[in-house]
Amino acid sequence: MFKKILIPILLLFLSSCGYEAIHSKKNFIYYDFSISNLTFTGDREVNKKVKQRLKNYTQNEKDKNFALKISTDSEKIVLAKDIAGDPSSFKIVIKINVEVNSKNKFNFVESFNYDNIANKFALEQYERDIISNLVEDVAEKLIYKLSNVQ
Repeated sequence: MFKKILIPILLLFLSSCGYEAIHSKKNFIYYDFSISNLTFTGDREVNKKVKQRLKNYTQNEKDKNFALKISTDSEKIVLAKDIAGDPSSFKIVIKINVEVNSKNKFNFVESFNYDNIANKFALEQYERDIISNLVEDVAEKLIYKLSNVQ
């Protein structure tokens, strides 16, 4: 009896919470810029992730139109080693330099420290997730900067 009452009440409250993604397609009208040209140099995987994140801003023409030259670099640094000389701690650094219409330049640097994992496959997957999250953070910052460029 309790489950029959609880489930409809939960559905009622959760369906009307009003959640919307910040950068959903509906909210693109709030950003008054578009990207006409994207040029990439540097790390291929980081470039693909940045391009995927900025794809929605290249589809519509707005009053402020930007041509971006993006240079990326990712680096994996060994921070510490154990007694046997094997790495025990790493740092991933993502550097992204953006030139907007040959006038404005933005530099973004994000880093993350993490410990080594014995399972190398899990370690590689974890590193890909870290890079993806760092690129997502930089892309958010870039979108914010572009929305404020005069």
